Amino acid sequence: MTIKTLLFIAGMGATAAASAQSAITVAVVNNPDMVTMQKLSGEFGKLHPNVKVNFVTLPENELRQKVTTDIATSAGQYDVVMLSNYETPIWAKNGWLMPMAPTADYDINDLLPSVRKGLSYNDKIYALPFYAESSMTYYRKDLFAAAKLTMPAEPTWTQIGQFAAKLTDKSKGTYGICLRGLPGWGENMALFDTMVNAYGGRWFDMNWKPELTSAPWKNAANQYKTLLTQYGPPGATSNGFTESETLFANGQCAMWVDATVAAGYLSDPKTSKVAANVGFAQSPHEVTKAGSNWLYIWALAIPKSSKHAADAQTFIDWATSKGYIATVAKAKGWVAVPPGTRQSTYANPEYLKVAPFAKLVAQAIGTADPTKPSVQQVPYVGIQFVDIPEFQAIGTRVGQIMAGILAGQTTVDQGLQLAQTYTQRMMIQSGKAK
Repeated sequence: MTIKTLLFIAGMGATAAASAQSAITVAVVNNPDMVTMQKLSGEFGKLHPNVKVNFVTLPENELRQKVTTDIATSAGQYDVVMLSNYETPIWAKNGWLMPMAPTADYDINDLLPSVRKGLSYNDKIYALPFYAESSMTYYRKDLFAAAKLTMPAEPTWTQIGQFAAKLTDKSKGTYGICLRGLPGWGENMALFDTMVNAYGGRWFDMNWKPELTSAPWKNAANQYKTLLTQYGPPGATSNGFTESETLFANGQCAMWVDATVAAGYLSDPKTSKVAANVGFAQSPHEVTKAGSNWLYIWALAIPKSSKHAADAQTFIDWATSKGYIATVAKAKGWVAVPPGTRQSTYANPEYLKVAPFAKLVAQAIGTADPTKPSVQQVPYVGIQFVDIPEFQAIGTRVGQIMAGILAGQTTVDQGLQLAQTYTQRMMIQSGKAK
């Protein structure tokens, strides 16, 4: 056989291999855990060499907009999309998602019950969880000790304000508190919604009439504004989850109230300058604990418009499996594994040994009840969102108004009146309110 013939055969083989390889496009948010997923995707490639994975990694607000548009129009740009327990039941009801069909060894019964329920519609699961979170209070133990302050296990927002006033030292670049200020229903409103709940408020009464000018909303908004404008970092309206996490990890915040998923990142000396001094407490309450900490799930789903559904399912199985968690543990340590999804993670002694926050996180996730988000009766489900299609637009607009309040464009009363008027108009147009 001649060299020319061998080269021809080798070339044909390469062409055949190339043609057998399919490509899937995965759209994810640019949070640290998702960046880790992208970096470790080579491990998926070793297991499934015939599936090429192309990532589209976007900021949270941009991802929501692009994915929603793509799925609603059946454009088919993405084979795997990252979404939450807000979109999953709504989109499943609309027929936009394929039901999940993981392999037998996936062990779907290992998923935490509340997480599995949040990603289901009509008793079918339509997305698999990458990580799940509640919210909690992070604080600097060294700064609290120096100021002779003690963080309660379950602080109030009033106490948080008092601590922030005493711990702010702008001359040293230390701010009493960092909170999300970036507008968006999944950004500043995720945090602010829990503040409204904690102050005894709700989005709507039982007739779907908005209550955004009520006393609880005003009390929560005034506290939110005070915390960020007096004790927070400059440019607060540009800080979402990722930016706030970076500020705290760099030692610029004495406290931060946000997602429990950040606990591993902040406790890891490789990613956090304050890892040795991070303390943990439950998310603040005020007049009630109902709805004061959220339940949020970042999950992976397959749009009905995907042309590579089988390969998409294979990738999702890998990225949300016990095997993936073990892969992250091997690459980055157990403290860095995606939390909140599997019972086996919280039963793993290696994880518990390096994650002092694990039991607190499990408690926060377990006590967050989306069916009872307020001390008052409500017609909706959801703690930091309302489970109606209109909420995406409503939450986005109210988030912009809240950012305007922080920026001094309106007073609290003026801003909440604008929010009330907009929300009322949207609900009338939807036919839910008169």
